Amino acid sequence: MLTLYRVLLRFYPAAYRCEFGGEMMDVLSDVQGEIRKKNAMTRIFFAMRETGGLLSGALQERLRGVTGSYDNGIFSFRRFAMKSEFRFPKTTVGLMMATLAGVMLAIEKARAISASVPHLNPLVGPINSVQAAVAQTMLGVLAWAIVSGAIGWGILYALRRTGIQQLSQMNPAAGPRPGK
Repeated sequence: MLTLYRVLLRFYPAAYRCEFGGEMMDVLSDVQGEIRKKNAMTRIFFAMRETGGLLSGALQERLRGVTGSYDNGIFSFRRFAMKSEFRFPKTTVGLMMATLAGVMLAIEKARAISASVPHLNPLVGPINSVQAAVAQTMLGVLAWAIVSGAIGWGILYALRRTGIQQLSQMNPAAGPRPGK
């Protein structure tokens, strides 16, 4: 089996063989030592599975060398690939482009509708003083809430630092402590 395995490793690209060939042979020899103790059918299925795996792996590496990707269209080995070249699927780019085209189409449609409808609404005039007073009041309330929250947090922080929370843990029924 090891001889067949060495022959099948020749189908892999030379760089791949140099990097992983020794490790692949070591793993096969370890597994083959364990499989020798099994029956003949188990050994045959093992040999068939390993041969198929080597051939498909060699084909995958050859195609990756040609296309530069594990996703080769007809043969997709992406599920079995240990290396990942992308953080998201390639189809995401197409979907993003379709979304962008849809948004641009919607904007152009809105411009066409806006140009076809007469402008019946009057232009917005200057901001009245009542509206400015509401905005100033809202800003004042926001500033008051921030200052009140900061003061409340400061008080709670100071109480925590003084140990006042320990009063809730005190048990008066226990009596005085010795030494105090």
